[in-house]
Amino acid sequence: MSTAARSGQALLGIAMFVLATACFVVLDTSVKLLSAVVPVLMAVWFRYVFQAVAVAALFLPSRGWRLLHTAHLGWQAVRGVQLFLVSLLGFLAVKYMPLGEFTAIVMITPLMVTLLAALFLHERVSPLRWLLVAGGFAGALLVVQPGGAFFGWASLLPLGLVVIYAWFQILTSRLARTEDPMTLHFYTGFTGALLASLLLPLVWQAIPDMRTLALLCLAGLMGTVGHFLLILAFARAPAATLSPYLYAQIGFAMLAGWLVFDHVPGRLELAGIALIVLCGVTASWLTARART
Repeated sequence: MSTAARSGQALLGIAMFVLATACFVVLDTSVKLLSAVVPVLMAVWFRYVFQAVAVAALFLPSRGWRLLHTAHLGWQAVRGVQLFLVSLLGFLAVKYMPLGEFTAIVMITPLMVTLLAALFLHERVSPLRWLLVAGGFAGALLVVQPGGAFFGWASLLPLGLVVIYAWFQILTSRLARTEDPMTLHFYTGFTGALLASLLLPLVWQAIPDMRTLALLCLAGLMGTVGHFLLILAFARAPAATLSPYLYAQIGFAMLAGWLVFDHVPGRLELAGIALIVLCGVTASWLTARART
């Protein structure tokens, strides 16, 4: 492939990646609206059932039972449980928190991956990366403001999400070396759909109107399309190229918070968000430089 063709593919991958972040913000916005009228677990159920049905309908006819082939069924289940918990904690968090602040805290996940890899996998971390990890967590503290009026139990939800999501990414990086990406996507969707279906009778209630049904379907669609776009993006550009654009999601979330919920972050929250973005983008740049 020529240099121009590779550059075009990379640009297409970046565009798909940014569009995926926009899809996830639409998903979070839909869930925040839904949380006022239906239990959060119903939104989780729609999100995973939609993905499971879509993946099966699109890929089972062409790939058949090869789609289900995996050498690590147990780890596939663990990964599915992890993402289900991430979705559940995330949907609960957006019920109580502004979208921009929630998204900013979630963006410290790559820094959490660095921390966990150093502590539990004994990977070497440079002093600069330790400084970036500390800066990212300082930014998160500015966002949640312990001791302030905004801080409460709901502020701890995205922090728990970050820990689980970091382990999810570490496990994904290990499985991706031997597993087909669509097989990973398949098991993730069906594990989440199964867990949500088992819990759904505890909270099920009648869907009150067509608007609510439309929002539930939109949440499922955006979650599914967003993950498909991520897969397509990573097939066209390396992770080191794409990762800085992850922080576009904060901008989309702040825009959605302003347009839909009339919320604008305060000065301390904005300072924390800026610090998280600065540390995250710098860490991504260091990773890209180390691989060149």
